[in-house]
Amino acid sequence: MAEIICRRIDEQTPGEVGELVLVDRVWPEGLRRQGAPLPVWLREVAPSVELQRWCDHNPQQFGEFRRRYLTELGDQRHRYATARLRDLAEHRSLALLTATQDMDHSHTAVLAEWLTEPDSHDERRPDAASPEPGRTAPGSRAARHRAAVSAAVANLNAGALAFVMGTGIVSTALYVNGAGTASAVLLWVALAGFAILVPAYGWRLLRRRERFVADLVGPRAFAFLTLAISSNVLAARLVPDGRTAVAGAFLAFGTLAWVVLDYGIPLALITTLKRGPSLDQVNGTWFLWAVGSESVAVAAASSARVTPGHALAVLAVVCWAVGLMQYLLTAALVLARLLARPVRPEGLMTSVWIFMGAAAIAALAGVRLIELPPGNTMLPRPLVIGSSVVLWAFSSWLIPLLLALGVWRHALRRVPLRYELGWWNLVFPVGMYAVTTHELGRATATGWMTSVGRWEVWIAAVFWAVVFAAMVAAKLRARPTTTRESAGAGQTGRPQSRASTAPGALP
Repeated sequence: MAEIICRRIDEQTPGEVGELVLVDRVWPEGLRRQGAPLPVWLREVAPSVELQRWCDHNPQQFGEFRRRYLTELGDQRHRYATARLRDLAEHRSLALLTATQDMDHSHTAVLAEWLTEPDSHDERRPDAASPEPGRTAPGSRAARHRAAVSAAVANLNAGALAFVMGTGIVSTALYVNGAGTASAVLLWVALAGFAILVPAYGWRLLRRRERFVADLVGPRAFAFLTLAISSNVLAARLVPDGRTAVAGAFLAFGTLAWVVLDYGIPLALITTLKRGPSLDQVNGTWFLWAVGSESVAVAAASSARVTPGHALAVLAVVCWAVGLMQYLLTAALVLARLLARPVRPEGLMTSVWIFMGAAAIAALAGVRLIELPPGNTMLPRPLVIGSSVVLWAFSSWLIPLLLALGVWRHALRRVPLRYELGWWNLVFPVGMYAVTTHELGRATATGWMTSVGRWEVWIAAVFWAVVFAAMVAAKLRARPTTTRESAGAGQTGRPQSRASTAPGALP
């Protein structure tokens, strides 16, 4: 089987090697048919209109959408198109093109999985043969549970560890505010999330290597840095509790992951030919490049205060300086993208808030550096504290702008306000800003700033609780829907008409 990749229609490269296949039901708006480098358009392979309307952009329904779509791929109306698609994939590399914005929850991701696992198609169909005696029936509850877990891991978002980042930093915020019990509870929640998600990443790398690698060379590759950042956030939180050995282990893991990803992701993006030459691929997750470096600086500086030697202090200073340069470079790219290219409301992700969070964590890293013994910072202390004040002021200036963009997206352009993983990309900057305000006020003996920081900590805690409750509610809503509708999915998912929908209606 040749290589299969998925990409948005506006990201494809005209000189790309391999067969380009448009798999949307309708032609992308704004793309001329004449002269377009699309030798194949398989509209019949797309999900039915009814299935598209049922899913309605809801990521929480993706698991059930995937199951229904796999059922549709085996029916008579899809059979010719799927046979053609499989034949193309057998002979050369394939690029599945779509106008869908959310690639992680799109029908192209399901198609790529379906094409790379030809032996498992029949057992996913409702009319598959009965299992052998002693084996679990495909339709049993245990089988459905295993299939749901497998699908969840296979489609694990590259930035899933943003949940651990957000929970860990709010735990830190509560700790500096004196709420020890609440901080400890969130710390254990973050540790549990880390213990579950990191093995899931490893499983996905082993079992879905092609899709994993495709994400690493895609426009959201920097989201993988949440692996390093979450580990370093936990390390910095564990140091004040006296768990220096455990904190050191998290710091070592986070630093190793940072070295591999901080160099590996830019190298992959630079050397790959399978990307569009447009600024449209730049997004808020690119700020995680700088956040990764600053997270090492914060964790190393925190550990350096209780660890003999100068190695951790030097590591903290170097990563702080590297993170500052990465922040400036990324800010230039992201601002060029936002100001020079049109921005669609549904394409404006919550990850843009990392713009503010990256400045805040750089300021916090500076605060941690000036707390080190004199002579360990390698830089004049006034320079470090002055830079931290400038970064905090800039992150404060960004907050009204980001709030205004949110109002434009949800209130004026009517983009539905529903839970998605990206909300944790907002929790982390809010919590980080609260910690930075409190700690910068304490370090500079600015009483009003410390007082404001205390109030911001409680705002961050309430925001974490709201997002966590929304996540749990979304999971509970998705579970009964999957169970109740699974029996009739084979009938309801089949197309009944040839009507067309707008590209934005695709899942």
